[in-house]
Amino acid sequence: MRVTITGSSGLIGSALVRSLRGDGHEVIRLIRREPSRPDEARWSPADGCVEAASLDGADAVVHLAGAGIGDRPWTKAYKRKIRDSRLAGTRTIAEAIAAAGSRPPVLVCGSAIGYYGDTGGREVDEKSPAGRGFLAALVRDWEAAAAPAREAGVRVVHPRTGLVLTREGGLLGRTLPLFRLGLGGKLGDGAQWTSWISLRDQVAALRFLIDHEIAGPVNLTAPNPVTNDAYTRALGRALHRPTRLTVPKFALRAALLGFADEGPLISQRVLPRRLREAGFRFAHEDVAAALRDVL
Repeated sequence: MRVTITGSSGLIGSALVRSLRGDGHEVIRLIRREPSRPDEARWSPADGCVEAASLDGADAVVHLAGAGIGDRPWTKAYKRKIRDSRLAGTRTIAEAIAAAGSRPPVLVCGSAIGYYGDTGGREVDEKSPAGRGFLAALVRDWEAAAAPAREAGVRVVHPRTGLVLTREGGLLGRTLPLFRLGLGGKLGDGAQWTSWISLRDQVAALRFLIDHEIAGPVNLTAPNPVTNDAYTRALGRALHRPTRLTVPKFALRAALLGFADEGPLISQRVLPRRLREAGFRFAHEDVAAALRDVL
């Protein structure tokens, strides 16, 4: 295949590029700077421009670009950056695909389980309604921004991703040094549900969505979400370190501002119904086994 990817230098994007190239597929990386290699092409969400040759004849486009949701505290300016980067980028890609001479048959357009808001202990799947909050509103608008490609007859699929487990980054990667020192602990009371997926399964699921005739939202989470307390204890066992400490809610809120209540403290019990019904097989269904493998 020939696959065009945005966000190829990010945590998930770089792993997807390695996986595709490892199987002999051609990957075109859309970048914002001036291209310096044959596998690079330029795009500019701010200007609404995409190098046409990068899309014409592509077998798939995977759009993963956007400012990191949990990378920085949620100031008003950073929340605006998160929103603008996703809406402008998605709109630019979708309009360019719609205008392409030879349209790619599928657009895999990144999304997030933030759509569901705080679900408490209630299980939700793709049929569940949107929740409340900044992320829920963002995801609704983010997915809607892909309309030009969908209206042009392109199959558009929205992988709603949960917490991706990898030691290379994300929440696990950032907190791993503390846990290795025996300074890790649960967040708040630890009762909140965490919907996770290993990076290996995340990449495999993205490739599955490219290859299979699925459209619309698809939850990319493991079948067995766990509470933060259970996740913390599993990580401690994997590292052979104690996890008796607790990070108070007020400390998280002071450090992360609004992200605390829509990120590490939110409860989301999300199930991958459509992925499993389509026949996807997870390498990691149990968080303890996933953490042992990742580490």
